[in-house]
Formats: sequence, structure tokens, C-alpha cells
Amino acid sequence: MTKFSLIQLNTGCDPKKSFEVLKKYITKAAKSGSKFVCTPETTNIMEVRNSELFKKIYTEKEDIYLEKILGLAKNLKIWINLGSWILKDTKNKAVNRTILINPDGLIHARYNKIHLFDVEISEKEKYLESKTYISGNKAVVTKTPFGSLGLSICYDLRFPYLYRDLARNGAEIIFVPSAFTYETGKVHWHSLLKARAIETGSYIIAPAQKGTHENKRRTYGHSLVIDPWGKIIAEKKSGIGVMEFNIDLNRVKNARSKIPSILVNKKYKISSN
Repeated sequence: MTKFSLIQLNTGCDPKKSFEVLKKYITKAAKSGSKFVCTPETTNIMEVRNSELFKKIYTEKEDIYLEKILGLAKNLKIWINLGSWILKDTKNKAVNRTILINPDGLIHARYNKIHLFDVEISEKEKYLESKTYISGNKAVVTKTPFGSLGLSICYDLRFPYLYRDLARNGAEIIFVPSAFTYETGKVHWHSLLKARAIETGSYIIAPAQKGTHENKRRTYGHSLVIDPWGKIIAEKKSGIGVMEFNIDLNRVKNARSKIPSILVNKKYKISSN
């Protein structure tokens, strides 16, 4: 078994404050013995006003706070999966990017969110991420000492074919860092995450944003870890901070040997009768 930690956050609009909170919790997790720490979507900033957002974010090469996180990973000798880090792109838009960092303080893998959150939950709650962000076009599976990791972000969760492809390409642990809205989270969060675990026979690790944020957005929280049989093995129901858990890849092999559904790649003809 391997000891992991995830961090549940309530990110605001100041990247400097976000870094200080993150540093505290990452250090705490490392000192408790975790070799791998993961964070939610929008770890560095949650700002809905584009005019303010672009004043506070950087390109990957210029981001001083990302550089500090790289140094922290190196000093603590741990892996860090920044669930998503908001960065400037070269095309006058932002990118919502997972950044996986190794214990040498180097970026091991990147994933840009494919499915952007363009939805209307109610007359008062609407989101149009495509106005701000460039979507990714590549799914990512990467090998690590902890197993093969599949990367995804929040709204990706509603597109099961992505998770099937990640699992069929070797992913044993799949990350779903999120800033799920409160309204959708209370009815869909647990069910969707359990379904993705069961369908793929993978561990699902979902660090989440929690509570009412500085920008008045309300997120659901309930960071979850679900085993390949669909059992919730860890859940942070309240507050922000660190949650520890263990991963046993033998459970992945066991689940997939019992129900080898990801091996099937059949296309079906649909009748209109």
C-alpha cells in the first residue's frame, strides 16, 4: 500500500494567499508520511471576472507561485498533483491545467481540461468557461512509481468515454480534481464518481473545492476516494485541509479480473424501430 493525501480547499482571488495555504497543507501532508499529495481544480485562483483574472495569472514559465511549488516538491521529496492551475495561454486566453510534479521538482505530466463547463444551472447560475479558457485536445495517462495515472478535471466527469479510454490505456488511478457547484454536487457528485470507478475498475481520487468563495461562488466539497469496486474509502465532508488514504493496486487487478468490461471495444448499431 502507498500513503496518499488530498487537500480540500476554499480558494479565493489572490494567488499569493492561495500559495501560503497550499504550502502549509502540503508540508503537513509530507510530514505525516505521504509521498503523493493532490489538490482540487483552480488551486491557485478562483476568479470569475476576466478583467481581474488576467491581471493575476501568468504563463507557466513566468508563474512565480508555480515555481515555489516545484521547489517545495523537491525539498520535501514528494509528488504533487496540482489538480488544476490557472495559467495564461499565448492566445489571450487562459488554460485550466493539471500539473504533475515529481520529487526532483520537475513537471512530469500536464493535462489541459478537455470539456469546458458551458452550462446554465438556473437563471442566476450560469457558466461559460469557453469564453475564458482554451480546451485541451489530448487525454493523458502517465507512468509513475505509484502506478499508471489518468488525468481529468471536474466537468470531464460527465463524459464516461474519456474514463474508459484512460483505463483501456493503462490508467489504474484516475484523478478528478474539481470545483463542483453546490447544486449539482448534492445530487450528482457521489453517483458520477462511483460510476466512473465501477466502469473502469480504477481508483478515483477527487480532491474538491468546498464552501462559499471570495467570488461568492458556492462549491460542494466532499472530496472522495473510491476504490475499483465502487466503495468510498475516504471522504472529507466538511472544512478545508488534508485527508490521508492508502492505495492498493491489487484491488485494481482484482476488480478487472472479476469484471473485464474495459477489454470490450464493441460498437453497436442503433435501430430506429
